Amino acid sequence: MSSEIAAVETLTVGSTQLQLLPERAVYVEAWGGLLVSDLHLGKAETFQHYGLPVSSQVNVATLERLEALCVRYWPSSLWILGDLFHGREGLTDGVIDAWLRFLQATQVQAHLILGNHDRGLQDRLRQLSVECFVDAVEIAGIVLSHEPGVGSDGITICGHIHPCWRLQVGGDRLRLPCFHWQARQHRLTLPSFGEFTGGYDITLAVGDVAYVVADEAVVKFGK
Repeated sequence: MSSEIAAVETLTVGSTQLQLLPERAVYVEAWGGLLVSDLHLGKAETFQHYGLPVSSQVNVATLERLEALCVRYWPSSLWILGDLFHGREGLTDGVIDAWLRFLQATQVQAHLILGNHDRGLQDRLRQLSVECFVDAVEIAGIVLSHEPGVGSDGITICGHIHPCWRLQVGGDRLRLPCFHWQARQHRLTLPSFGEFTGGYDITLAVGDVAYVVADEAVVKFGK
């Protein structure tokens, strides 16, 4: 198992370069797209709805990080690969206002490929200035989807899994979010962008790569 450290990793798929950012996002300069997945806005409010005291500050932190990326790259489009919102109970006035303030501040054109958490919210999402897609979308030969199981002969970029990588350094053990490139499936799975999400530990097959997010760097582990 080998590793390399970089502030930003570049993954070339076909003729397209993907910039893998330590903020857990992908920037595609060729068509000015910023890709993120699994923000789960309103998850704290969903817990609050059921009587669990969880701070709503996680929504602010998530959207501030996304706004900073939009200011840095000024993307022509923002693609959210599912689960922008966590559920109906979390769509409070505060969560909606925070999302609309983000759109006002960035003026970005937001597109959402509906995920398993927000497919049932289409009636509400029409009012929130985001273009929604039920099915996967293909752009310049790359298929964008929420779940990884979408059939495609080309490259797929997806979310849903919240991939994480376990590291052991001496007596210390770390569990960090990662981008997961699966060579045989021609698939890149994004880490969850949200501040308040779980994760799924991955293993690498031959040819696979884990691009691990560690503070302000991306660490490449290949097998």
